[in-house]
Amino acid sequence: MSSSVGLSIPHAKSSLLTCTCVCFDVDSTVITEEGIDVLASHLGKGSEVSEWTSKAMGGNVKFEDALSARLGLIEPSKSSIIECLKIHPFKLSPGVEKFIETLHEKNVDVWLVSGGFRIMIEPIAEVLNIPKDNILANNILHDEEGNYVGFDSNEPTSRDLGKPAALNMIKRSKGHESIVMVGDGATDAQAKPPAVAFIGYGGVQDRESVREKADWFVYDFEELTEVVKGRE
Repeated sequence: MSSSVGLSIPHAKSSLLTCTCVCFDVDSTVITEEGIDVLASHLGKGSEVSEWTSKAMGGNVKFEDALSARLGLIEPSKSSIIECLKIHPFKLSPGVEKFIETLHEKNVDVWLVSGGFRIMIEPIAEVLNIPKDNILANNILHDEEGNYVGFDSNEPTSRDLGKPAALNMIKRSKGHESIVMVGDGATDAQAKPPAVAFIGYGGVQDRESVREKADWFVYDFEELTEVVKGRE
């Protein structure tokens, strides 16, 4: 499905041709599900948690409030997370693997910047040949027995406006002058600035609030891959 929607599609394409880094949201962008919703469903709390996810991604509630509420509902132990990943392996969004592969071929630095959980994202990064050090995500805290005790509130992605803060960290640490953000939610749109362009992805969740903020809103990663193939 082709999309010509966006505030400035030429700017987004130009940014893809010149940027040194592309940052991806994970849930409903790199993968076809929301990780916390899958975990909640596995633990029998699916409907309650998905309501909070919708509020957070639609920008109707502060992200840190939604994160705290959702984790408080499910209190996931370490063993339950590992079991969930075995029973419900995540599926990559169509075309995203080729897109990231093409970015790597063109020597573009690729990061996963997510309000989800590092323990669930690391296996996805491994499949995509993204180093673990190129993940900025939330850490669920467990005691010595593996029981849930909270989450690390020091992670920038654990709170509202966390993604622009995360991208600023990447800019400072890696010296990137030009970063493009790709994602499906309101928290991803917040990442511009410091991102020079925000590309919205609607292949899983088509959110009007995100379409209205995106420089380019696409439903198929192949459109982005074709642009990046034109890099020198």
